[in-house]
Amino acid sequence: MDVVNQLVAQGQFRVLKVPLGFIKVLEWFFAIFAFSTCGSYSGMFKMAMECKNRTESNLGIEVQFEYPFRLHQVYFDAPTCKERNTKRIFLVGDYSSSAEFFVTIGVFAFLYSTAALSIYIFFYEKYKENNKGPLIDLGVTGVFAFMWLVSSAAWAKGLSDVKTATDPNKVITLINACDEKGNTCREVHDPVMSGLNTSVVRLS
Repeated sequence: MDVVNQLVAQGQFRVLKVPLGFIKVLEWFFAIFAFSTCGSYSGMFKMAMECKNRTESNLGIEVQFEYPFRLHQVYFDAPTCKERNTKRIFLVGDYSSSAEFFVTIGVFAFLYSTAALSIYIFFYEKYKENNKGPLIDLGVTGVFAFMWLVSSAAWAKGLSDVKTATDPNKVITLINACDEKGNTCREVHDPVMSGLNTSVVRLS
């Protein structure tokens, strides 16, 4: 504990007030925001299916999905409206690559920002001794800025596709029984994706 207190006492926290440190704090915050909102996401939507024979209906078909959005592995059992039988329906699409790329960049950006802030606070004098440290820092920051742009663009497209694939009105078209006369299918609850929307808006 004494070592920690000594490090804190020697730390140059004033560097956080200048653009060098303040920008790194923002990068650290947005990195956490990125991988927490996307990487921990789980969603659900609900549909209702009324068969011509009401006893075969299911008014609460609930479908759950989550990160990394391998939707082709997500399924639900829908009534066939024939003798109380059901048919397993799988969602369409695998959007794990863009989601995992986005989260991975977020994690690495968080780790680098943490390391950079530690150097700024506790080893700032050595950091300023020559141009090598600042140049490496600038280069790595530039790479991360580019990777943020690429991963955000990829995830924005992936999120758009996820929304389409989990739209109850689109999923209903996968159920053959919904096309039969006398049967009615409708959405009950859309998935809530406000957190994912915010991650793209703030980081793209």
